[in-house]
Amino acid sequence: MLISDVRPWGGQRSDVEVQGDRIAAVRPHDPTAAPGPDTVEGRGRLLLPSFSDVHVHLDSTRIGLPFRPHTGAPGVWAMMLNDRENWRNAEVPLPERVAGTLERMIAHGTTRVRSYAQVDVDCRLEKLDAVLAAKEKFAGHAEVEVMAFPQAGILREAGTAEVLEDALTSGATVVGGIDPCALDKDPKGHLDVVFGLAEKYQAEVDIHLHEPGHLGVFSTDLVIERTRALDMRGKVTMSHAYDLGSISESVSRRLIDTFAELDIAMATVAPSVDGQLSLVDLTESGVRVGLGEDGQRDYWSPYGNCDMLDRTWQLAFTHGFRRDELVELALAVATMGGASILSHDVGRLSGVTDRPGLSTGDRADLLLVDGETPTSAVMDRGKDRTVLHNGVVVADGLAVMDL
Repeated sequence: MLISDVRPWGGQRSDVEVQGDRIAAVRPHDPTAAPGPDTVEGRGRLLLPSFSDVHVHLDSTRIGLPFRPHTGAPGVWAMMLNDRENWRNAEVPLPERVAGTLERMIAHGTTRVRSYAQVDVDCRLEKLDAVLAAKEKFAGHAEVEVMAFPQAGILREAGTAEVLEDALTSGATVVGGIDPCALDKDPKGHLDVVFGLAEKYQAEVDIHLHEPGHLGVFSTDLVIERTRALDMRGKVTMSHAYDLGSISESVSRRLIDTFAELDIAMATVAPSVDGQLSLVDLTESGVRVGLGEDGQRDYWSPYGNCDMLDRTWQLAFTHGFRRDELVELALAVATMGGASILSHDVGRLSGVTDRPGLSTGDRADLLLVDGETPTSAVMDRGKDRTVLHNGVVVADGLAVMDL
């Protein structure tokens, strides 16, 4: 395959040769070359790595359904109960909703996904099964990693730990935890279950952390202790964790350095809050950082539209980025930053100006999109998109291709 006349990361017009699932060559564009049967016309568009959504709740989506007023009350437990009360009554069956949302994500340029799948004593494995079915349906279009997520906590309802383990024997490859202090009020017991299952099934860990200030740092230190003791370097992600930078510069520095040492990743959904660890400091210290859309117009929130380019704009906006190199950093986090969490074959971002993913030997997971520069693409969020996964065109014009 030849991708003709594209601008990698906004650089010079180039022709990109793809062999199998890899980029084989990048050379200056030859306007005299005749297009062949396997030529993808770039038309001067930007060439970027495709997006990696490392924090999405496909299991709770209402994408494509009629808008409904938000009925959730404040707090994780109250919001979880709101979801539990309503999700079975949606206009379309859950498997169809999940598959439709994943399809729309792919059409907009996302080819790597870590999806949460809630497991508890109410839904048991029903939501997990819907996410696994969508993963199978679009196996040729995107790489989907599924996480067993105890959204209602682990210890509050008897039998949850057993359902969580069932999920790991049914196809989930990541085990989740959530607010060990605030939700279950037994951080040791909560994390012992999570890390015990991770060790037993050689699964990765992803901790959903909404806890504020000192409480959040306390829970994070317990995660750090277990990561070190079990030698789970590169296998633990802290999601949200949006208040870890609120205490002091010294605490922030300690956490960032420890995350880098133990290769503990961070996944953000670009919240509009103060107290976050610096995205620049995290990247320059070698911490893996990825971006996700979180819920998709669901029972938790009316936000989310399946477009990671839109969420990249939000990441840049909430961090107050204006300079091109910083807006492009947000784009690097949304693409190869997330890819480095999902695959250890992908290196961590090396700094603010690192623009990886488009060199010879890189996997051909690519996005062609209209825009003058990468920054303008984030600002304008163009619709002229072509998406490749493993060297195959999987979407064009915001529509998924039949493979």
